[in-house]
Amino acid sequence: MTRVALLSTSLARGGAESQIAQCAIALRRRGWETAVVSLLDPAAFAAELALEGVPVHCLAMRPGHADPRGLVRLIGFLRVFRPQILHSHMFHANMAARVVRLFCPVPVVISTLHSIAESSRETAGVELRDFAYRLTDPLADVVTAVSQSVADRHRSSGAARAAKLRVIPNGVDTSRYRPDQARRESARRELGIEERFVWLAAGRLLWKKDYASLLRALARQPDAVLLIAGEGPEGDRLRRQARELAVDARFLGAREDLPALMNAADGFVLSSVVEGLPMVLLEAAASGVPAVATDAGGVRECVADGETGFVVPRSECDALAAAMSRLALLPAGTRAHMATAARAWAVERFDMDTVVAEWERLYRELLERV
Repeated sequence: MTRVALLSTSLARGGAESQIAQCAIALRRRGWETAVVSLLDPAAFAAELALEGVPVHCLAMRPGHADPRGLVRLIGFLRVFRPQILHSHMFHANMAARVVRLFCPVPVVISTLHSIAESSRETAGVELRDFAYRLTDPLADVVTAVSQSVADRHRSSGAARAAKLRVIPNGVDTSRYRPDQARRESARRELGIEERFVWLAAGRLLWKKDYASLLRALARQPDAVLLIAGEGPEGDRLRRQARELAVDARFLGAREDLPALMNAADGFVLSSVVEGLPMVLLEAAASGVPAVATDAGGVRECVADGETGFVVPRSECDALAAAMSRLALLPAGTRAHMATAARAWAVERFDMDTVVAEWERLYRELLERV
């Protein structure tokens, strides 16, 4: 049985981490011996992985601290597990996987890029990480990106070489995220929103998601309600802003029932300024929910402007508000057509089985070179 170690910077409730957990489970079910390793203490997915027989190992590192003991623990794990493939995700894990290869040979190392800018809001941080990628490039066999936009940005900066760069998108469980009228009616009753136009936004309350612009756009949507699923460091400020604007924005916190919330929504809205290939847009599409989204990262790769939703420029509140109004005022039949098209595209291109099959082909291709 081929052994694959999936190395992640963290295991929290986020799009990249969700993708790692889903891939690990799918690979395990397909006969690969998989293990997940997190640099930081796991905050999510450990129980789900354990139920599927996927072990989770923690390197006990701390956010913002370069701790060489974590690398020593990773080397120890690799010497025991002896994976044929070390597949890392996100910047810090990508760096760790490349560095430990100097001390513990692994036949295949793959680095996956999950965002167009894997850094803080500071430009210098992006440039520094691009330099680190260039410096350690020989230590990775292949670099993959979750969207063409992510691949293009890293290639143009020299952070990844075209010869070893591949695009494999995120995947979505289209059996879990699907239209369900009974679930829709139940969720809307529970939330007390039966007759309202309901927008849903989901994701960490961070600067990258630009919820501030979304709340200002919501102020121009008469009688609309916005459900926000997620939590994060900007939560208190955003709640104050919502009160000042007198908008009906309901902060639901971290939720485990996102498929039900997707069904409750009439439209999904994403206001990000930085993205990779947003999982929430794939989940919305699979659920048959038209979207309004800002043109960040690979958004245009999962929202067909005018067909499955509308794409607007980043950080332009007026454009976001206009697109939200446009979608809300469409005839019900037109929105239903958009929903059907979104679901069909998600199933065709982003179904998790399809994406995992792409990973399997890449793994086998690289193992044949060894």
